[in-house]
Amino acid sequence: MKYKVIDEKYLTLIQNIKKYFTSATDTIWDKRNKINIVTFQKEPLLVKSFKIPHLINKVAYSFFRDSKAKRSYTHSLRILKYVPKPIGYVELYRFGLLYESYFVSQKYVYDFTIREVLNSDNFPNKNEILKQLANFTYTLHQDNIEHIDYSLGNILIKKIDEKYYEFKIVDVNRMHFKELNIEERLANFSRLFVKSEDFNKLIIYYASFAGIDKVQALEIANRIALQQHKKRILKQKFLKFPIAKFSS
Repeated sequence: MKYKVIDEKYLTLIQNIKKYFTSATDTIWDKRNKINIVTFQKEPLLVKSFKIPHLINKVAYSFFRDSKAKRSYTHSLRILKYVPKPIGYVELYRFGLLYESYFVSQKYVYDFTIREVLNSDNFPNKNEILKQLANFTYTLHQDNIEHIDYSLGNILIKKIDEKYYEFKIVDVNRMHFKELNIEERLANFSRLFVKSEDFNKLIIYYASFAGIDKVQALEIANRIALQQHKKRILKQKFLKFPIAKFSS
């Protein structure tokens, strides 16, 4: 076992993570990875269990690169003000290779994700939320943060009052930390896959915060978004393509 914890008061949880995870009764996500709500010392925490990697990745994560759990933790520590507070991570090994891994964070109480906003034509205060999302994204970029999985379900929003919203990002194991050029900044919106009208509003708001030409920003952003859309369609077609069966 390998682990790191932000505070020793969580040490019992971290050292017995599998027991706490498997005994949890509240699951909020169960697809490729699984997320359970675990109560520890009366505090609700989120524990994310990453899918057991295939053999090549077991070797890679054991010897050549950090696991997704470790990256989630170390990245969160690096960008604390933008994420739910990280608690720790755990790596469990079999035969010297990474087998299971967990990332623990505080349970952030939010009101909705950006998905609900962008999937509704009449979401309350929608334009103001989009404007503040553009500003939040600009702030990330100014801090040299590029969230590779900047998508609909990974942007959490809490309504603070009638005019102000707080944003947090999750699923942060894939990040780049560098100074971003205009194309890289605008490409960061391309995974949202939203209506053109909403997408263009976001870009115009962002261009205003960034002090760049709005027409140029729209041209760049829509070109990149179209390329991403085509790649997505091709990927979906490939996944649906029947696998040929060969007789011996």
